[in-house]
Amino acid sequence: MTAVLDKHADKHAGEPATGTAQKPVKAGLIDPKQFGKSLPDALRKLDPRTLWRNPVMFIVEVGAVFTTVLSIADPSLFAWLITGWLWLTVIFANLAEAVAEGRGKAQAAALRSAKQDAVAILADGTEIAATQLKQGDVVVVEAGQIIPGDGDVIEGIASVDESAITGESAPVIRESGGDRSAVTGGTKVLSDRIVVRITQKPGESFVDRMIALVEGANRQKTPNEIALNILLAALTVIFLLAVVTLQPLAIFSKAYQAAAPDTSAIDGNGVTGIVLVSLLVCLIPTTIGALLSAIGIAGMDRLVQRNVLAMSGRAVEAAGDVSTLLLDKTGTITLGNRQASELVPLNGVDPQDLADAAQLASLADETPEGRSVVVLAKNEYGIREREPGLIGGATFVPFTAQTRMSGVDIGDRKIRKGAAAAVIKWTGSSSAEVDAIVGRISDQGGTPLVVAENDRILGVIHLKDVVKAGMKARFDEMRRMGIRTVMITGDNPRTAAAIAAEAGVDDFLAEATPEDKLALIKKEQQGGRLVAMTGDGTNDAPALAQADVGVAMNTGTSAAKEAGNMVDLDSDPTKLIEIVEIGKQLLITRGALTTFSIANDIAKYFAIIPAMFAAVYPGLDTLNIMRLHSPGSAILSAVVFNAIVIVFLIPLALRGVRYRPSSASALLRRNLLVYGLGGVIAPFLGIKLIDLFIQLIPGI
Repeated sequence: MTAVLDKHADKHAGEPATGTAQKPVKAGLIDPKQFGKSLPDALRKLDPRTLWRNPVMFIVEVGAVFTTVLSIADPSLFAWLITGWLWLTVIFANLAEAVAEGRGKAQAAALRSAKQDAVAILADGTEIAATQLKQGDVVVVEAGQIIPGDGDVIEGIASVDESAITGESAPVIRESGGDRSAVTGGTKVLSDRIVVRITQKPGESFVDRMIALVEGANRQKTPNEIALNILLAALTVIFLLAVVTLQPLAIFSKAYQAAAPDTSAIDGNGVTGIVLVSLLVCLIPTTIGALLSAIGIAGMDRLVQRNVLAMSGRAVEAAGDVSTLLLDKTGTITLGNRQASELVPLNGVDPQDLADAAQLASLADETPEGRSVVVLAKNEYGIREREPGLIGGATFVPFTAQTRMSGVDIGDRKIRKGAAAAVIKWTGSSSAEVDAIVGRISDQGGTPLVVAENDRILGVIHLKDVVKAGMKARFDEMRRMGIRTVMITGDNPRTAAAIAAEAGVDDFLAEATPEDKLALIKKEQQGGRLVAMTGDGTNDAPALAQADVGVAMNTGTSAAKEAGNMVDLDSDPTKLIEIVEIGKQLLITRGALTTFSIANDIAKYFAIIPAMFAAVYPGLDTLNIMRLHSPGSAILSAVVFNAIVIVFLIPLALRGVRYRPSSASALLRRNLLVYGLGGVIAPFLGIKLIDLFIQLIPGI
């Protein structure tokens, strides 16, 4: 989604691609032009066939229609002002949703502009339109061509420009086999040639689904939203029943109290029906009813800002309720590339001899670990790097899963480095000193590589997988949020325990297999906890599907992306922590604005009712602390405030309430203090200020 992305450091080297990223849109910031652009959509949403899905605002619209009819039948300035502000209340509510949806439409427009009409070349050389591709078709894509559809690379390796999807200009590598085989339709092959098996169904490409999701066309209400809507509808019905009984009570009072004022009008202004509708609108929870949908849309928008595609709003909400995080060690908690940090010689072995042998054994090793051994020998021991091809008579021995060693043979010298057990078996000798060094390195969270020449062990290379900076603090935050973190690794238990302690995670799963991951998720879920995890391979698909929040990497396989309910276009496993924070922020924002809305309605009740009915029921005058100008100005001031407060809260609904890691009780106290107390005070101040202006209007 090129239009909306906070850029992250690219993880793949290469030449800049030809794609260009759009200017990012900051979450929560509102350009005044957005209101103007969204106004037509807000007016279209006045259609009752659309608005009925929001029961609170539907009641307001019905009330606005009713007051419009009454105003035409018996016109007055008071009646028309009330009618106008009731319509504005509905429009402002629709505007909140329209502004939130407008951002998604802008992102969708950027994606549509990135889509290109591609021609697909089938494996037999036949050319067809990309739109005619079916699931299972095999196509050939060469340098300079557009990949015609979503699929997996089954042959070849190529550099691919994915800037149209991710916004990242640097190309990425896609190759057959492994976990970097998935390609997306609409991206461009920059070099070489690949054969792709199409995995999408016609009309259901990844880009098409992205467009539908960011537009909100497929946005379904989440269980929490549905539950809150039911609560708001129930409150609306209760207030509706309370308000419709006021006029019969007033008639009863007039019948049995001849001295009671005539309640068919208020100071000669307005009609009882208009007054009752106004009172109903001011008392029902219009504020949260107006902003509820916008809050949900904005939550998904904040994920899009971070280049994460959520397949449903339910997944975003689940992220906010997650209580267990499963995190891979390599690339998530640690940097992923183990580096040689120390050479430990055995007693009686010259450190220079160990460094020379370690470097010779690593010259042909192109892995990051192998290159780091060469660099360490050069920097720490002054041994210059040698070109493998210039060493006469050298035969390099590659690493294999069977031997678990690599090295070099130079004449009579046979040098090997590898796993301790493998090298000890190769030399046929062992010692307590070697075991002690290997054990110490493992206990420190490192990986020991034993170096031997012929039948003599020289020493041990300490490979260290560095924990990313700041991870311990992040996990401390998770703990304060009540979230349990579990590190998943293929390391042995001693190494896993050391890294887990350094990183600060709560638990770890060592020597993990795909079956182990799935079993762990099920075990956590049995305790009623929600689980989140990341993955990129086909073997991660079962666990991703089982997890409540499964974040698949965009670089991963199609099976992983289909199994997860979120896709990270940046393929950054650490983003899972950000996703959880965004989910928390969504729930906190909804809770805060619900608290404000209910407190707001209670305050309006005490502000309006005494002013309206003190003449009929003198005892209410003791509650009339605001001393508004007149019953008519009290009603109109409340209606105006009810509409304006929605506009003021739209930026907060879109930006979200700032999230600070803390316990549930602390968050509740903060909500009640800030938004509960604020919701009580704001109507008193706002209605009084508006009343000071309204009383200047003649006839009110």
